[in-house]
Amino acid sequence: MNDIVPPESARWEWLEEQVRSVMQRWAYRNIRTPVLEHTGLFVRGLGEVTDIVEKEMYSFTDRADKTGDADHLSLRPENTAGVVRAVTEHNLLYDGGKRLYYMAPMFRRERPQRGRYRQFHQVGAEALGFAGPEVDAEIILLAHALLQQLGLRDVRLELNSLGQPAERLQHRAALIAYFEAHKDELDEDARRRLHSNPLRILDTKNPAMQALAQQAPKLLDYLGEQSLKHFEQVQAILDANGVAWQINPRLVRGLDYYNLTVFEFITDALGAQGTICGGGRYDYLIEQIGGKPAPAVGWAFGVERVLELLKEQQIAVPAQVPQAYAVVAEPASLPQVMAVLTQLRQAGVAVQMHAPADSAQGLGSFKSQFKRADASGAAWALVFGPDELARGEVTLKPLRGGEQTQLALADIPALAARIQSSLG
Repeated sequence: MNDIVPPESARWEWLEEQVRSVMQRWAYRNIRTPVLEHTGLFVRGLGEVTDIVEKEMYSFTDRADKTGDADHLSLRPENTAGVVRAVTEHNLLYDGGKRLYYMAPMFRRERPQRGRYRQFHQVGAEALGFAGPEVDAEIILLAHALLQQLGLRDVRLELNSLGQPAERLQHRAALIAYFEAHKDELDEDARRRLHSNPLRILDTKNPAMQALAQQAPKLLDYLGEQSLKHFEQVQAILDANGVAWQINPRLVRGLDYYNLTVFEFITDALGAQGTICGGGRYDYLIEQIGGKPAPAVGWAFGVERVLELLKEQQIAVPAQVPQAYAVVAEPASLPQVMAVLTQLRQAGVAVQMHAPADSAQGLGSFKSQFKRADASGAAWALVFGPDELARGEVTLKPLRGGEQTQLALADIPALAARIQSSLG
C-alpha cells in the first residue's frame, strides 16, 4: 500500500475531474459504498473458486457482541458486489433502471506489480435494470469515451460472449472432456479447477498452457440463437459508432457472475498486465445476493494502471499551480494583504501567499520572494510594496514576460478579471 502525495496527487485529481465530466454527460450518478462488507457477499457474488476469494481477500472476524455473535468481514476486493448489495438494500430499482459510477479504493493481498498495489483504486460504471444489448454497447462506449478523454492511444477492445447458464453447461462438459484428455499438460491450478471452474483454465497466464487453451472448445460454438443475436447487436452498435473491436474466444473475465457480453480494453505498453478496463453483463448477480431478479452490466478500470499508461505515453497532465503569488514587503501589512487575498479567492482566483520558514527572520527579501513565486508556477506576482499600499494599489507583475501594471486594491472584480483573462 502506498501514499499519494503532491505533486503526484494532482494527477489523480485531474483524472477524477475527467471521470466526473464524462459521467455527467452520460447521465451516470455517483454511488459510495462502505469499504467493509460481509465476507459472504463476495463468496456468493464472485465465486468460491476464484483467485480473489481463495487467495486475495483481507478477511477477519469482528469483535463479538454481548451474545457472542461476530460478523465475518472483508475489505472489498472489487465493488460490483457492494453496489448490487446497496441497490438491493435501498430498493433503488423500484422506479426503473439506474446508471451509477464510483471511484474508490479496493484491497487484494496479491504480489505487488507495476500499476497494482494491495490497496488500489478503481473507477467503475454499473447500469442496473436494463436487459438490452444497447446498454451493453452504451457502457462499452462510455468506457471508450473516457479513455479518449484521457488521451490514451493504442488501446484495443476485445469482446466475447459467455452466453447463458444452460449454454455454458454444455460448453463446460466439452471443456472438462477436452482437458481430461490432456491432463498431463495441465498445471496445478488447472487441475484444481478442472471440475470446479474449467472456464477459468482458458484464461491461464502460464505460457506452457497457451497452445492447449487456444485449441480448447470455444463457448461461441455453443451459443443459442438469442445469445448470438444479443452479441451481434452489441457489435453492430459499436460499428455504427466507429469503435474498433475484435473477438477473443478465450476472454472469460475472472469472476463467476458474468453472462452474455464480456469485454476488455487492453494495451501492450504495460507488459503482462495489459488490461486497463474490463467488465460485462451480470444478469443473475442481484438475485444471487438476495434481491429481486434484475439484469445489469458494468465495468471497472484500475486508476494506478491508467495513470501509469499516461506516463508511458507521455501524455501531459496539467500541473496544479496557483494563478498568482503574493509578494509582501512588510509584516505589518499582512492583515491588509490577507484581506485582499481572501476577497480574490472568493472571486475564484487561486492565490498563494509567501510565508517564511522562520517568522523570526521576517518575510525575506523581494529577490528571495520572487524566486519562490517563480518556483510556484504562478503566472503572476501580486506585489504588495509600501508605496503601492500607500496609494491603495497592488502591482500585477507577469512572471513569464510582459508588462507589469498597477490596479486598485478596492476593485477586486477588475483585479480578478485581469488575472483570469490573461490565463486564457
